[in-house]
Amino acid sequence: MEDSKQSREENIKNTMNIILNAGDARDFISKALDDVADYDYDNAKINMKKANEKLIIAHRLQTKKIQEEAEGKPIEYSVLFTHAQDTLMTINSEYNLVKHLINLFEKRDCKCGGIQDEKK
Repeated sequence: MEDSKQSREENIKNTMNIILNAGDARDFISKALDDVADYDYDNAKINMKKANEKLIIAHRLQTKKIQEEAEGKPIEYSVLFTHAQDTLMTINSEYNLVKHLINLFEKRDCKCGGIQDEKK
């Protein structure tokens, strides 16, 4: 009985860590967009790297749980885990979109010949 309670608590902790790391990634993504607005592409890329590091942590935690189920370990349905997966998927999509936008804006600004210098 004690092992079951401990396992459940560990699952909740890991699930919350998925949500927390994904949320931290979203904060870095938001900062990267603010950097783009200031024409600071180097800092935007640094914030995106930090976001990616958080997404990797969250993804590894999710993968661990999915692998346990694939190996035959009985996994109890969890609304919290479903929420964590949804959060991770959404923020991962945001990451991919913002990464693309950074490249797009940086190329546009280079072709326009120094717009960023005029805006500062």
